[in-house]
Amino acid sequence: MDLRRCRFCQKEFAPSRFHPEQTVCSDQPCQRRRQAESRQHKLCSDPEYRQVCRDSARKWRANHPDYWKQYRAAKPAAVERNRNRQQQRDQRQRLVHLANNNVALDLKSSVAGVWLLGPAGQDLANNNLASAQVFIVQGSGRSAPATEPSCKQHPSGEAVHPAA
Repeated sequence: MDLRRCRFCQKEFAPSRFHPEQTVCSDQPCQRRRQAESRQHKLCSDPEYRQVCRDSARKWRANHPDYWKQYRAAKPAAVERNRNRQQQRDQRQRLVHLANNNVALDLKSSVAGVWLLGPAGQDLANNNLASAQVFIVQGSGRSAPATEPSCKQHPSGEAVHPAA
């Protein structure tokens, strides 16, 4: 039988004679990834399957009401890690809402500038909510993921290069 290349790990493999259409090798990581992709596709495309999955999770939670309480009591390190991660997610969400936040028009009469310092400030554009001399310094925790700017406008401080 001819060899094929796995679409995940790019290794060559011989497809199963029982599944000649096989496109993924039999290594566990590749099979897990294939199954996860298949499940995700099914969740997106089949509303009935999505509802059955939701109902199954609800039923399990109803039958195990104290699971999370016991888990948190048994694993305080996981609780602390989750608390820290949630605080980081909350902070990133607050920063997202700062971009183009110019609803407080009564603050525009002040003659100062707002500066957001740190890696999360690079994506903010038109942040002219308040004009006070305020410096917001992001903590030394995990830096925000590198993403594209939140809008097509250039964040303040970046040079605008005309199309050549």
